[in-house]
Amino acid sequence: MANGYTVNERGVLNNFAIEPTMYVDDVNQVGFTPHAELLNGRLAMIGFVSLLILEVSTGHGLIWWLGNF
Repeated sequence: MANGYTVNERGVLNNFAIEPTMYVDDVNQVGFTPHAELLNGRLAMIGFVSLLILEVSTGHGLIWWLGNF
């Protein structure tokens, strides 16, 4: 019965007779974990691209923009 359904004695299909296996993620998501490093890298890439877009759209860099804000 590894197919996920059963048929009772009258031939009626019962899709909910077998409960799915529950998986619990025991990996700690705090500190210097691979998850945190991936998130940090992705946010850094978004920030760098945002700075490039700012410089292209205004014609000035970040330091000029912050000085005249």
